[in-house]
Amino acid sequence: MLIARNARLALFGGLAAATTVLVSSCGASPETAQAETVSDAVEIRQTDQWLTGYWHNFDNGSTVMPLSEIPSEYNLVAVSFADNHPELDGGITFELASDELDGYTDAQFREDITALQDEGRKVIISVGGELGHVDVTDPTQAQNFADTTYELMQDYGFDGVDIDLEHGIDAAHMSDALHDLSDQAGSDLIITMAPQTIDFQSPDAGYYQLAESTSDILTIVNMQYYNSGSMLGCDGNVYEQGTSDFAAALACIQLEMGLSPDQVGLGLPATPDAAGGGHMPPSDVVAALDCLQTGESCGAFSPESPYGPIGGVMTWSVNWDATNDYDFARTVSAALE
Repeated sequence: MLIARNARLALFGGLAAATTVLVSSCGASPETAQAETVSDAVEIRQTDQWLTGYWHNFDNGSTVMPLSEIPSEYNLVAVSFADNHPELDGGITFELASDELDGYTDAQFREDITALQDEGRKVIISVGGELGHVDVTDPTQAQNFADTTYELMQDYGFDGVDIDLEHGIDAAHMSDALHDLSDQAGSDLIITMAPQTIDFQSPDAGYYQLAESTSDILTIVNMQYYNSGSMLGCDGNVYEQGTSDFAAALACIQLEMGLSPDQVGLGLPATPDAAGGGHMPPSDVVAALDCLQTGESCGAFSPESPYGPIGGVMTWSVNWDATNDYDFARTVSAALE
C-alpha cells in the first residue's frame, strides 16, 4: 500500500551526504573527449521528456569543454554554478571561469547558449551545489534572488533556474522568490530542483514543501539518487542506493504527493567517479524508468499502477559523461520519448 499524500514518512538511518564531486585522473583527456561525439544526428532529439545534464564552470579533473561540445542528446543544460551576489543579500551572480576552461571566453559562452537554444535546447543557471550557500530566508533576500536571477536570464539568455541548495532551504521565502521570478519572466520560465533524497522523506522537509508550493510553476524535480545511503520508498520499505528499486521507490514519493508525472525526474551520476556512492549502470536507470512508466522491469518495488511518461532523467554531469564516451546520454536518451 502506498503511503498517503499527507502521511508523515519516518526517517531511516543513513542521512544523505552533501553531494561530493570527486577528482579523477582516469578520465579521457579534454582533447580526446571533445573529439568524440554521441550522435551524428543533425537535428536535436525531439521529446516531451528532459535529459538534463549539468555543465561545469570549473575544472574538477573530469573533462573541460565548451557548451558547444555537449551532445545533442542533452536537451536541457544546467550551467553550474551561480555565485552569491557580492552586494545584494540573497542575490546571485555568474562569471565564467575562463582560466579553468582552457581560455573559453565569455563571448563564446554566450554564443554557444544561443546556438543550443536555436537547436531547440534549453539552458538554465544552477544555484548551489555542494559548496554553494545562497540564503533566501526573508522577504528582502527573496526579492533579491528573484531580481538578480531575472537579470542573469536577460543578460546571458538563460531559460530559467535550477535550485540545488544542499545546506537547508526556507520553503516559504524561496517559493515567494520563484513566484516573483515567474511573474517577471513569464510562462516559458523553466524551474528545476535537485534535492537530496533526505529532502523528501518527510512532508515537513523544506524541498517537499517547496515542491508543493511551486507546483503551479515547477518544471521538474530531479532528485539526486546518490550520495544517499538507505532510504524509505513510498511503500514504507527500505531501499539501498545504487539500484533501480531505490530510484523507482523514492520517485514514487513525489508521484504520490501530488506532482504530475512530467514534474518528476531521476537524477543519477554519469560515472562512478562522479559521486561518492549510488552510481548504477545506465541500463538500470532505464529499468527504473520502465518500472515507473509501464510497470515493467521492476524488481522488489513495483508501483500499484504505472504512471505513464515521467519528466525525464538528470545526470551529474555532462563533463563526467564525457570521460565514458557519453554512455549515459546514449543509453538513457534511447529510452526517452
